[in-house]
Amino acid sequence: MINLSSFLKYHAERWPDNIAIVYEDRRISYAELWERVRQLARYMTEQGIGRGDVVAAFMKNSPAFLEISFASSYLGAVFLPINYRLATDEIAYIVGNAEASILFGDEEFADILKLDVPVRLLDEEMQKDISILTGWGEAIPPQAYVKPDDLFRLMYTSGTTDRPKGVMHSYQNFYWKSMEHVVVLGLSRETRLLVTGPLYHVGAYDLPGVAVLWLGGMLKIHREYDPLEVLAGIEAEKLNGAWLAPVMLSGILGHPEREKYEVSSLEWCIGGGEKTPEGRIREFQDYFKNGRYIDAYGLTESCSGDTFMEPGWEIKKIGSTGRATPHVSIRITDEEGASLNAGEEGEICLLGPKVAEGYWKDPEKTAETRHGDWFRTGDVGYLDDDGFLYLTDRMKDIIISGGENIASSEIERVIYQMPGVLETAVIGIPDSRWGEVPIAVVVMENEEKLNEQELEAHCREHLAGFKVPKHFILRETLPRNPSGKILKRVLRDQISVCSLVNGK
Repeated sequence: MINLSSFLKYHAERWPDNIAIVYEDRRISYAELWERVRQLARYMTEQGIGRGDVVAAFMKNSPAFLEISFASSYLGAVFLPINYRLATDEIAYIVGNAEASILFGDEEFADILKLDVPVRLLDEEMQKDISILTGWGEAIPPQAYVKPDDLFRLMYTSGTTDRPKGVMHSYQNFYWKSMEHVVVLGLSRETRLLVTGPLYHVGAYDLPGVAVLWLGGMLKIHREYDPLEVLAGIEAEKLNGAWLAPVMLSGILGHPEREKYEVSSLEWCIGGGEKTPEGRIREFQDYFKNGRYIDAYGLTESCSGDTFMEPGWEIKKIGSTGRATPHVSIRITDEEGASLNAGEEGEICLLGPKVAEGYWKDPEKTAETRHGDWFRTGDVGYLDDDGFLYLTDRMKDIIISGGENIASSEIERVIYQMPGVLETAVIGIPDSRWGEVPIAVVVMENEEKLNEQELEAHCREHLAGFKVPKHFILRETLPRNPSGKILKRVLRDQISVCSLVNGK
């Protein structure tokens, strides 16, 4: 049975006492995890949830987050994780577009979860043990039979439109992704994975994430990222694998108390999301003596992890994100979709069973991302003669800040709602901590003055905090090409760090 919960049952029946999840003061065995999932599936059934219904989760990391995803699969429902940093308007759009039947949310978010959908709030104890909410009962529903092409999950990602798009992940996509990562990373029952990134993100849930539980390994879940808690967790649980966004890794390597911790158990750490400088790789190797930093490349549309840097090539191929996993093919194309030769720069296109079929209720956008069977990533790069991938630019109007994708058009839509705004363009500029941060360039009507405080307050009301521009810059005009398109690359070149400091 391809049901996602099936491997929990397998391990619960054979090694019931083995630990699946460590979270704060809780150590959850496979037997306990399997029973919690069954009881939660019963509860969901009592709430009217069944095959094909969409179950949303607006939560920070906890055992309950994973249990909701497994119980959804148990019933043949569709799991919908939502970025808990979003604002109410953004949440309402996603829940409505996905036609969610129920939403589970952390109690601390009660004030922003005012939605036209049933909401079940979980307090701190329920997040650790969701059976406090569900209770225990005997009427356990049978596991749903699901097929490889059935929809497992919807994940909304920022795109080039003014609203996020729902990526449709089938079971086939997720299972092929997991098999790829088992092979490339050498996962086993001995894998003890740090999970400190947000589970709503493919980095934490998928890279390799839940694949470790396939094999009977253990996940050490942190509710939120804290560099010292990460180091303490590695030491206490002898963790040997991790995924860390670049900003997280920088926080660890730059922490003044890092030498107090024993971290020799860590064997590998996956990075990615930006080109990794040689200095960071060397600093990682100096601190994690037995560890290997693995630069990688992937997208939400491919369940993450399409290329990985291989052992021994880290310095020789500095700047590369590695080579493709076994069942992913990469080609570089020109604007017409024709393949380019090694060393020639063009759009990165992917082909393989882990690539999603398209976007929820959006056939037009789905078609725009295809050259035949090939998925157009919107990223620019090249392959060298050995097949190593190098990223050089992005065709899509996306800003990557702290590992999060931000669509410039989402921010622009909100700014245009403010009276007096004639034009605006949002760009990303380099930032030493976050990689990039958004900046808004604004043209006002009729010589009106730019009120940065009002604009910022308006954006915070309608956008997640990480999407709010760090600066608002007033300009009389925006640079355009002969056809009238705003030239954001020119804006990026014009706006210097000095000009931002001076507020110009």
